[in-house]
Amino acid sequence: MNRESEKRAERIAVLVPAVLMFTLGLWGLDRGGMWRDEAVTFQVARRSTTQIWHLLGSVDAVHGLYYLLMHLVLAAHADEMVLRLPSVCGAAAAAGLVAALGTRLARPRVGLWAGLLYAITPMVGHYAQEGRSYALVAAGVAGATLLLVRAVRGGSWWPYGVVLALTCVLHEFAVLVLPAHACTLALARVPGRVRRGWLCAAVGAVVVLLPLMLVSQGQAAQVAWLTTPDGRSVEDLLRQFTGPDQLVVGPYVALMVLGLRAPGPRREVSLTAVALPLLVVPPALLMGVSQLQPLYDDRYVLYALAGAPLLAAAGAERLARALGRLRAPVTRAPRAVPRRAGALLGVLAVGGVLVVQLPLLQADRSAANRPDDLAADAAAVARRVRSGDPVLFLPSLERRAALAYPADFRGTRDVALQVPAAADGSLYGREVRADELRRRLGRLRSVWVVCEPSALQPSWTPWNRTERAKLAVLNEEFVPRREYVSRGITLRLYVRRAQRVPVSTSRPPGAGTEAGSTPSDSPSISVRTTR
Repeated sequence: MNRESEKRAERIAVLVPAVLMFTLGLWGLDRGGMWRDEAVTFQVARRSTTQIWHLLGSVDAVHGLYYLLMHLVLAAHADEMVLRLPSVCGAAAAAGLVAALGTRLARPRVGLWAGLLYAITPMVGHYAQEGRSYALVAAGVAGATLLLVRAVRGGSWWPYGVVLALTCVLHEFAVLVLPAHACTLALARVPGRVRRGWLCAAVGAVVVLLPLMLVSQGQAAQVAWLTTPDGRSVEDLLRQFTGPDQLVVGPYVALMVLGLRAPGPRREVSLTAVALPLLVVPPALLMGVSQLQPLYDDRYVLYALAGAPLLAAAGAERLARALGRLRAPVTRAPRAVPRRAGALLGVLAVGGVLVVQLPLLQADRSAANRPDDLAADAAAVARRVRSGDPVLFLPSLERRAALAYPADFRGTRDVALQVPAAADGSLYGREVRADELRRRLGRLRSVWVVCEPSALQPSWTPWNRTERAKLAVLNEEFVPRREYVSRGITLRLYVRRAQRVPVSTSRPPGAGTEAGSTPSDSPSISVRTTR
C-alpha cells in the first residue's frame, strides 16, 4: 500500500466512528424534558457572567468553565437540544480521537474498530445526550493522550500541556489521567529527556488546576450524597465500559485480555502501554481515595472508557492475524487476513454488537431513563395550580422545576423565597428565616406544596430551621386536601385545619404518569398576601 492509500485509510478510520457517534448522538436528542443536573446547567448558563462568577464562589466551582462555555452556546438559542449539542460534538470528537489513537499505535483497521466500539457503547451514548461536561472531558483526555503519543515520538510538549490543563479545569477529576500517562511512559521505557518534558507539562497543568482544587475543596458538601465504592462498583463499571448486555461482556473482555498480549513496536510507546493505564488507573485511584472520602461516581471517569475499545480492537487484530496464519499453506510464509477483508469483518462484528445493544440505546432516549423529568413535574403543577396561588417547595431544591420551566409557574407565589437564585449566587435561591416563614404561612388559608416524595416520609430529617418550620407548620396548622403523585414529585394542596375536609388522593396508573382532578377542583384563594 502506497503512502497516499495509507493516508486515505487513516482518514476513513477516524472519520467513520466520529460520524457514527454524531449520528447516534442526534438520534432522539429531544427527550422532551430535562432532569435535575441538566436543569442546573440550563438555568446557570443563562445567567450573566457576573452572576455565574458569583455562584462559583459558593457552589459548583468544579463546573465553572463548562457553565461559561454553555453561557456562550445558549446565548445563541436557549433550548434543550442546543443544551445537549456540545456533548454530542464532544462524544463524536472522542470517538474520532480513539480511532486516531488506534491508527497511530497499531494500524487503521484497529483504529476503525476501536472508534466504532467506543461510539456504540451505551454509556458513551448516554453522556453524549447529557447537558453536562463529561463527554467534553472524555474528548479532552483522548486528545491529550494522542498528543502524549505524538510528543513521545518527537513532537512538542506544550500542546499536550495546554489541552490537559483545559480538560482538568473543565472537570478536576480529569487530573487522574496524569498517573495513567506516567504509567504509560514507564511501560514504554522512554528516555530521560522524554520523562522530563512530560513532567514539565504535567506540573504546568497541575499549577493551572490548583486554584480550582482549593476552591472546590471547600464545596465538598455538593458530593455528600456519594457512597463508598465496593466490589459491586467495580463490576458495574466494567459492564458500563463494555456494554451491560451479557452477550457482549464476555467476548469483549476476552478480546481485551487478548489485546494485552498484542506485540508493540520496540523502543516506542505501544497500544497496550497507552490503553491499559488509561482504563485502570483513574478509576482505581478514585475508588481508592473514596474509601476515605467518597468521591467516586462512574461518570467522573467516563474518559477512562477509551482504553477498553482500544484493547478489544488490539485483541481482534491479534485474532485476525492468527486466523490468517491458519489459512496460509504450511509451506508458505504466514500471511494475515487481507486488510480490507479483515476491516470489513471487524465492522460487521461491531454491527452485531450494535444490534444487541440497540434496545438499550433506544431506551436511553426516553426521559423515563433519567432520575427525574422536570418538564413533567412542571406540567403537573401548571395543570393544578392557578395564577396567584401560593406555592411552598419542600425541600428548597424542589424549586429546580420552577427554575427550569418558569412558564409553568408563572403567576404563582413562592411563599418561602427571599432572594432569587441568580441574585443570591446560589442554585435554588435563599429562603426566609423560620419565624418569617411562619408569619407568611399564618396568613394563608391554603397552600400548594411541591415536595420530594422522600420528604413526606417520617424518617426524613430537614437539614435547617426553615425546612423544619415548613414541616412543623404544615403538620400543626394544615391538613392535606388533594395529592397528585408523579415519578419525580408529590404535589399536595394543604388547607387550614379549621376547614376539616377529607383527603382526596389520585395516583398515576403507571410510572411517570399522573391522574387526578382537573384544575377546576382547586379551591379558590380569597386571601392575598405580600412578601
